[in-house]
Amino acid sequence: MAEPFVTHRGGCHCGAVRFEVDAPAHLKLLDCNCSMCRMTAFQHLIVPASRFRLTQGAEFLSEYTFNTGTAKHRFCKRCGVKSFYVPRSHPDGYSVNARCLDAGTVTGIELELFDDTRRAESTAAVAHLSAE
Repeated sequence: MAEPFVTHRGGCHCGAVRFEVDAPAHLKLLDCNCSMCRMTAFQHLIVPASRFRLTQGAEFLSEYTFNTGTAKHRFCKRCGVKSFYVPRSHPDGYSVNARCLDAGTVTGIELELFDDTRRAESTAAVAHLSAE
């Protein structure tokens, strides 16, 4: 039986950008070793777009893309924190940085490697994460 969802809230460092995401209290996260994620220590909570809500600060978001342009890296213009984005591996969903979640709703974390040096295989293994 699947664990029920709770609403996690979070945002950027300065508080200008805020969001909600529905996910289990015990989080299964991905630790990607690509050039971007390795440098930012991003811990991925990937969810379908329907389970993510930007609640504040759309006007403070700036977008960065590179390589294929599929990933939409969104940063707060004030503090520079990327608390979520649309990942290349899951363009139909969102990846939330678990490090940007408010305290109080996470009961545990499991961290699994997403090996970008084997992108196709790694993406296939977690394709279900953004499915409804």
